[in-house]
Amino acid sequence: MDISKNKKKILVAEDEKPMAKALDLKLTKAGFEVKTVFSGAEVLTAVANDTYDLIFLDIVMPNVDGFGVLEKLKEQGNKTPVIVTSNLSQEEDKQRARDLGASDYFVKSNTPIAEVVTYAKRTLGL
Repeated sequence: MDISKNKKKILVAEDEKPMAKALDLKLTKAGFEVKTVFSGAEVLTAVANDTYDLIFLDIVMPNVDGFGVLEKLKEQGNKTPVIVTSNLSQEEDKQRARDLGASDYFVKSNTPIAEVVTYAKRTLGL
């Protein structure tokens, strides 16, 4: 099988269903394989059971928040790039996410989904 034909896998962690669906649709249309989860606990289960090329992570989610997920991923030595997508726009939230290993931070209300897709492609070298 030709490796170049393998789709890049993206995990989308977003508890707002309309936003999750929009991200899923746009990323799938752009040629990615997408799995969507709706809580921090589901993120941790997903990364324990499969590997992903990129994770989009909301901060405010049920069970375990995004900061908790970042802490766990860091503890586990998970090197998957994580892009935080949140409506928390305080500089200290952005800094905390980066300190915990997030490669970038988008404020959802300021970032069009098309821009998120473009950034995913750039991050994955496509």
